[in-house]
Amino acid sequence: MSNRRRAYPQPAYNPNLGAVQSNPGTPQAGGVAPNGFPIVNNNNNNNLLSSNTNAPYQASPYDQLNQGMGAMSLNNNGYQQPMQSQPFLQQQQQQPLQQQSVYSAAQPVNTNALNTNLPYGAQAPGMAVGINGMPSGQLDVQMNALYSTDVMKDLPPPILDLQFPPPPINLPASATVTSSPESNVQPDFIRSTLNVVPSSSSLLKKSKLPFALVIRPYLSLTDEESPVPIINDGIITRCRRCRSYLNPFVEIRQDGLKWKCNFCALLNDLPAALKSNSLLNRYELNYGVTEFMATPEYMVRAPQSLNLVFLLDVTRNTIQNGLLATTVRTILDSLDRIPNDQGRTNVCFIGVDKRLSYFSIPPDSDSSKDISMMVVAPPTDDDDIIIPSPDDLMVNLKYCRNNIEKLLSNFSSYFMSNQSTDLDLGNALRSGHSLLEKIGGKMIVVSSTMPNIGKGKLTVRDEVSVAGKSKESTALLTANNSFYKSFAIDCNKSQITVDMFLASSTYQDVATLSNLTKFTAGQTHFYPAWNASNLEDITKFSKEFSNHLSMEIALEAVMRIRCSDGLKGNAYFGNFFSRSSDLLSFPSFPRDQSYVVEIGIDNDVRRSVVYFQTAVLHTTCHGDRRIRVLTLALPTSKDLTSVYASADQLAITNYFAHIAVDKTLTSSLDSARDYLNKSILDILLLYKKEIVAGNVGSSSPLQLSTNLRMLPLLVQSLIKHIAFRNGIVPSDHRAAAINKIGSLPLPELIQYIYPSIYSLHDMPDECGLPYEGEDDYEDIIPKIHGETILPECINATFNYLQKYGLYLIQTNNELFLYIGGDSVEQLLLDVFGLSTIGEILTGKHELPELDNEFNIRVRNIINKIREGKGSIRYENLYIVVGPSSNERAIGGGNEMSRDLIALRMWCMSALVEDRSNNVLGYKEFLGQLKNKMNS
Repeated sequence: MSNRRRAYPQPAYNPNLGAVQSNPGTPQAGGVAPNGFPIVNNNNNNNLLSSNTNAPYQASPYDQLNQGMGAMSLNNNGYQQPMQSQPFLQQQQQQPLQQQSVYSAAQPVNTNALNTNLPYGAQAPGMAVGINGMPSGQLDVQMNALYSTDVMKDLPPPILDLQFPPPPINLPASATVTSSPESNVQPDFIRSTLNVVPSSSSLLKKSKLPFALVIRPYLSLTDEESPVPIINDGIITRCRRCRSYLNPFVEIRQDGLKWKCNFCALLNDLPAALKSNSLLNRYELNYGVTEFMATPEYMVRAPQSLNLVFLLDVTRNTIQNGLLATTVRTILDSLDRIPNDQGRTNVCFIGVDKRLSYFSIPPDSDSSKDISMMVVAPPTDDDDIIIPSPDDLMVNLKYCRNNIEKLLSNFSSYFMSNQSTDLDLGNALRSGHSLLEKIGGKMIVVSSTMPNIGKGKLTVRDEVSVAGKSKESTALLTANNSFYKSFAIDCNKSQITVDMFLASSTYQDVATLSNLTKFTAGQTHFYPAWNASNLEDITKFSKEFSNHLSMEIALEAVMRIRCSDGLKGNAYFGNFFSRSSDLLSFPSFPRDQSYVVEIGIDNDVRRSVVYFQTAVLHTTCHGDRRIRVLTLALPTSKDLTSVYASADQLAITNYFAHIAVDKTLTSSLDSARDYLNKSILDILLLYKKEIVAGNVGSSSPLQLSTNLRMLPLLVQSLIKHIAFRNGIVPSDHRAAAINKIGSLPLPELIQYIYPSIYSLHDMPDECGLPYEGEDDYEDIIPKIHGETILPECINATFNYLQKYGLYLIQTNNELFLYIGGDSVEQLLLDVFGLSTIGEILTGKHELPELDNEFNIRVRNIINKIREGKGSIRYENLYIVVGPSSNERAIGGGNEMSRDLIALRMWCMSALVEDRSNNVLGYKEFLGQLKNKMNS
């Protein structure tokens, strides 16, 4: 496939306006290993499935973007034919110093030999690599080679590192029973901040690196998208002492009669049904992720059905802004997407204002009854909730389908004349709890009004007096009413999850309401300034709400993380409730969240390999009780160099983000920012003193291991993020950002911190079109046959945005289509169908559908980015016109509109490498770190 670029030119040189600076280049590329599981035959445990190995991949250089106009030739369409490309930031691979011993005991390091840009996924030359990236046939495992980078000189930062796989996990070839390439859990499910575990607590403390696991048990919204091997013969083998599950890292003893637990070393009897020649073909001995069909002893009651209670705000504000009508229409259109293949799903609808409106829905087969609405005044104080006609409020979706559709079609009409502005959410929640207390389920709250009466009443907080001050977090970001947290804990005990969809142009106190979702394993979705008069607002809400309803959630779930002797989980982060020190409770287990576990080392680790096992006991929404088991093995070392060479910068960032959230909510925003600054400074100081010791002068380079070279950028991006940055930020927006950072899966979290920017005007010809080759996993972004090819990302800095260019900026919340103010007419015609920049309608709009190849390719890229596998999100598109050489010409007026300025500033806030709001740019930030290290 051709990589030729068809680029729109910059305008001809105008001596009165000056030349447009050429693009300084793009970062390096590398590769990533495949992470998908094969489809498994659930009825045949003897059929081993093949899959790609997790072998490390070598990075490859990017081509430099075309510069200047000298070699430009234009075809009839006005496209630029690029010059001959040249390598940009060519990577040099050097032999690591003292290769024969760099993996074992710490050795003096020659900084000149280590100052290289070798990608951290590369192995030391000459190393034979076996399964799971292990050196083949060696018991004394060589660890990853260490390479250093001067991050001050490694500019622009090579952002494609953010898509590299983590450093390889190197285990002895004899570590597994079967040598299956899928024995160790894949990093999509579990990533460790350290892929070599320090052998003692003192070494971990000395390293200044955190030790934590980032866990995501489910990768997609449905099992069909990411299947795992399922064991359905009822044989669940566990250690008698520590209760860990049989896994690929146990030892089979006495001719297959016993197995030795890899966690506690106890010798266990194998079940009689497994004592056969087919033992080694068992899924649990070949895969790091498996799922067991649970037997009756894992059930307290029959598998729970999916029960949904919709609490719908029917106040005047919600009617006027169109949220109520949009919500019921979306539910109606999504009824077939709600998981209900067994016909067991039940639903209930309650309208909420100052009263509660219940709906009695008869079965379709009973033509003698009709839908009826019962309005009940909520109780006062702690009086019991009155539930009218409790038998036909929660009704079966299958057997009442016609009447449910009839209700939803007419729901808004029941409240069209409602003038109430009061919302009694507290008692509505208590009502939903009464309906679900015995059976469990989900309450889905949709509202655009702050609760202002009854239990859970909230008041508008004084943001002006505390915004930007030390007490901002305690005054604005903590709960304003204790009801919501205590009620959430009661819900968790009753196996009830609360999800919230908040959409308003006024204050709603997201910080307080989000306690409902945090402790019930739910999520708070926030739509500021939402209004149905904007088609894009309707589209975003409807798609995300519908995706949420279609998610195959797990019910009545608990999760436990087991560790090898000497290791334990010290702290847990995410949306759940801790029933005990190591048992996490999830009334429903969402598929679009992840969790972080901080691991502590109590005693010196004497083993060469340690193990971690995550087990999720749950009921599927299809009625099966299952146990998903994920097993991770990591090598240990007494060598600080090996620990650093194995560190995962993305997982470390995730851990830092959770600690920063915790410090924000328990102390202050200042303490969160101070923590982030101190954490990266401590790492750099330790690296300078212990890893590259000997080069300690004030003029010494700012060095860090190559596998961590993006960590300073990510930490600074966190500091500048809306969740933590200094300055005045509306508290609802900040609270919503904190919620996302505390629950987003790792890939989405990194993009939320460091936005993805795609240069479209000069992208290669194949971008925006379906990939027509065979599936190719050896690129940074794997290419799948039939899927749209995306351009390579560029750095998030204004220096890379040409005044004549077209760029797509993805922040995980929204998309910005940025068009340079000096763009040529042909680009404007192809993208917008307009001939002048002033005709472009800026703001929240979709791209017009034009009948030309370039417009189609750009729309394909936007659609591809919006797919969001494993997430319900759908990002609105904002069209932004950048500054031109003659700014006043925009719009034909003398001054830019305030809306345009605000939109531009919002868009520019995504350029996190630049200086903004008195916060240093990335290069300045590195200089400040270097000065602090030398002070």
